[in-house]
Amino acid sequence: MNTTKLYVGNLSYRTTEDGLRQKFAESGNVLSVRIMEGRGFGFVEMESKEAAQKAKDDLDGSELDGQSMKVDEARPQRQSGGGGPRGGGGPRGGGRRDFRERRQRW
Repeated sequence: MNTTKLYVGNLSYRTTEDGLRQKFAESGNVLSVRIMEGRGFGFVEMESKEAAQKAKDDLDGSELDGQSMKVDEARPQRQSGGGGPRGGGGPRGGGRRDFRERRQRW
């Protein structure tokens, strides 16, 4: 494992950051906990790579607040291109192509 940050999925909407911290503290020192409200997942940062690996091994599939957690190594955060749901940040800045630029499919 190359990171100390873990993705924690399939969380109950009742799960709190304090509850998640307590659960992960069983595997090592927890530096930070962040639950994405209303999304059912969060992130836990452990003190060391070894502690993160131990937490992943110990807690993946374990139950918290009636849900079986999915614990995995967190992926690096993507750089946002801006422009809303269609992306953006392209050479013209808008992120939305002119309808005339589309090729006809038929």
